[in-house]
Amino acid sequence: MTFIIHGATGAQGSPVLSALRAAGHDVTAAVRNITALPDDVTGASVDLTDAAALTTLYTGAAGVFVHLPLTDPAQAQLQAVAIAAAISAARPARVVISTSGTVVSEPDSPMQAPADSPLATLIRKVTDSGVSTAVVEPRLYLENLLLPVIQGPARSEGVLRYPLPADYPVSWSSHTDVAAVAAHLLTDTTVTGTVSVGHLPGLTGADLATELGSAWGQDVRFEGITPDQFGELITPLFGPGAGPVVGLYRALNTQDRFVVSAARSAQQLFGLQPRPVSEWAADVAQ
Repeated sequence: MTFIIHGATGAQGSPVLSALRAAGHDVTAAVRNITALPDDVTGASVDLTDAAALTTLYTGAAGVFVHLPLTDPAQAQLQAVAIAAAISAARPARVVISTSGTVVSEPDSPMQAPADSPLATLIRKVTDSGVSTAVVEPRLYLENLLLPVIQGPARSEGVLRYPLPADYPVSWSSHTDVAAVAAHLLTDTTVTGTVSVGHLPGLTGADLATELGSAWGQDVRFEGITPDQFGELITPLFGPGAGPVVGLYRALNTQDRFVVSAARSAQQLFGLQPRPVSEWAADVAQ
């Protein structure tokens, strides 16, 4: 039996694939273009709106790791419905869904994904199928700090500029932190429902600056900027895609924190801790 890993050449799927392979599991990379895969990786070319083809792929699988790629909402909704239909028909032994940073476990929070969103639709339909399911729910990714407009000034000027207040706590996590939890959940079916990923207690901007400075061997201080200022920095990189990002940080700035629930955290449920930021930063700097 194999584990099907969607987006296995991307930032989220790749470390999940690597973690499972390192543990000796059989894996299949479900990607759009299999020519991008290394020769020693089994691949399957997929169309996320083709429920029949996905059903064939999922049938007999030990598990499926899935996250919705960034696309327009209408297309994402089609993908969510097709993936859920395939899971319901194929009945893989386990499904793990990543929220990619979207909140799905706090219905009273303004940060909660709308009930009719593609992600909420996917989670609801897969859960309702009765297939063993877990949802991995991170908050902000440390990889955001690697954007040239963020990392560049942090290294050259010693100033980490980010669109949150300096004392604003966040449950930061890296893609490898999330992958470690996803790989654990694919192979351990005793935990179902939402599992939150990220540092507890939350790390402030000042904490991040200290950790990065430690890894880089230099002084770094944090400077909060407005979401609109952040938008000016990232628009040359993302174009129209910068709009939703700015919207996210405007919403975050109406709150006083962005932290996960300890009760549903990977730390409490099965003892997996995010790596220290200084350790992550040292690794990505190599």
